[in-house]
Amino acid sequence: MTGQDWLEKDFYAILGVAKDADADAIKKAYRKLARQHHPDHNPDNAQAEERFKSVGEAYAVLSDPEQRKQYDALRAMAGGGARFSAGSSGGGGTAGFEDLFGSMFGQGAPGGSRVRYSTQGPAGGAQSTQGFEDILSGMFGAGSSGFGSRRRPQRGADVVANATLPFRQALTGSTVQLTVDGRQVNTRIPPGVHDGQRIRIRGRGRPGASGGEAGDLIVTVHVEPHPVFAIDGKNVRMNVPITFDEAALGATIEVPTLDGSTVKVKIPAGTPSGRTLRVRRKGVDVPKGFDGDLLVTVNVVVPNKLSSAARDAVKAFADANGGANPRVGLAEMAAQ
Repeated sequence: MTGQDWLEKDFYAILGVAKDADADAIKKAYRKLARQHHPDHNPDNAQAEERFKSVGEAYAVLSDPEQRKQYDALRAMAGGGARFSAGSSGGGGTAGFEDLFGSMFGQGAPGGSRVRYSTQGPAGGAQSTQGFEDILSGMFGAGSSGFGSRRRPQRGADVVANATLPFRQALTGSTVQLTVDGRQVNTRIPPGVHDGQRIRIRGRGRPGASGGEAGDLIVTVHVEPHPVFAIDGKNVRMNVPITFDEAALGATIEVPTLDGSTVKVKIPAGTPSGRTLRVRRKGVDVPKGFDGDLLVTVNVVVPNKLSSAARDAVKAFADANGGANPRVGLAEMAAQ
């Protein structure tokens, strides 16, 4: 950022705070605006992205006491942000700068003469005012690159991106190529990532300023759904339908696994619908032997149609069950 940026941009107005706002008010305003205009909440919105950048730029200056002091001084000298340039081509161009620096340093030498900052024009011609940023660089210790170029190191901004993976790639891990600020970035997505998970890649965001470290790349991963399996950390979940007799009497069934094989699962007698059974070490295959589990949730299926023989059997079961009512006490609990 150059001194001209500081002259032209009203950081207080960008954050919507008063010029005498304290650090807490500035931080609060920044957080509110950053959330409002964050690219995550405004996908494919160039205007919101630009606003997000402006808010971050304003906060970077106003949150630093030393930079804020210099910014306020510069804006006060410039009368709020007008650009300074050399005078007209016909004569001396120092008047604006005399007024500017006269107010800073007094009226100069005894007798009321003003302090002048000018350089001799080519071939002894008319004088032209020295560049405003060159003068300020001598005041605030900036180098030849312009005012503000010797600020303390600042960390680069984080960059957000989205990646969509097929279920199997999310399961095993994958390297994806993302376009970030117009550049191609290859990013490794670890195995077992779930839908909506955020992955932070250190140092792949925007470059830092004045030797500061680069920001991070934050990737939100979207996983395409699978018709049978769902990832839950290192575990894999699945729903399996079972019949009433399997649930009531108990059974051993076979269910598919991620690697294409099957595994036997024992259904204990009296298993209710919705119970989850765990099959050890049949989940996500991760390094170092810490494999996840397969979590099988059973759902008792009630047939839509019954044969006459099945209907008679169900009636016989109801008679044999002695009219047991599983809803006993429900009304009393509801009244509590």
